[in-house]
Amino acid sequence: MIDSNILNYSCLEPLNVSRETFPDLEKFRQIIINKNKDINLISKQTEQISKERHIIDSAQIIDLIDLNRYICTDIGSGAGLPGIVLSIIMKHKKSNMKFKLYEKSFHKSNFLREVSSTFDLNVEVLQKDISKEKNLETDIIVARAFKPLPIILDLIQKNFKYFKEVILFLGKNGKEILKEALLEWEFEYEEKKSITSKDSLIIKINNLKKR
Repeated sequence: MIDSNILNYSCLEPLNVSRETFPDLEKFRQIIINKNKDINLISKQTEQISKERHIIDSAQIIDLIDLNRYICTDIGSGAGLPGIVLSIIMKHKKSNMKFKLYEKSFHKSNFLREVSSTFDLNVEVLQKDISKEKNLETDIIVARAFKPLPIILDLIQKNFKYFKEVILFLGKNGKEILKEALLEWEFEYEEKKSITSKDSLIIKINNLKKR
């Protein structure tokens, strides 16, 4: 009999996430819940809905990621959402993509190193404040529940000297947030409606420039 916890990840199959990936995603979720007793990885109020709220929510951007890229940078990784989730999926896709996870918290950085080792992921954890780093290079930048969009865009322009694309979770009121950003910034973008929240929006940005 198939574990119902595993079966609930089937909504990711249309995004080309294999069923073989689901047990590792569920294992990672359970690790987060257990560790959340010691350090604040996710809100206690979201533990019961963590599968949809955190794991599936993070995983849903996998179809926006160009599999031909080499490096993906999560600029405020926290509990590894989305960085660890994406890395688990990429491992099952037999991808060589490397993930760089920036997290300034000592305890959260240690947690990220532990889970990276547990799942044998192609991950580098950097315990650094991304806002203080300069001349960074990557192919893909991802951010989820990090900072407001204007601050993220400003940080990317000032701190990265090379990147190809940016994938961002805009959350609720995403359309309005995007509209306001386009008053100050010029960029090409692709929209994706979230599968976990009808009011939330995800965007993939290319050719970012300040107006």
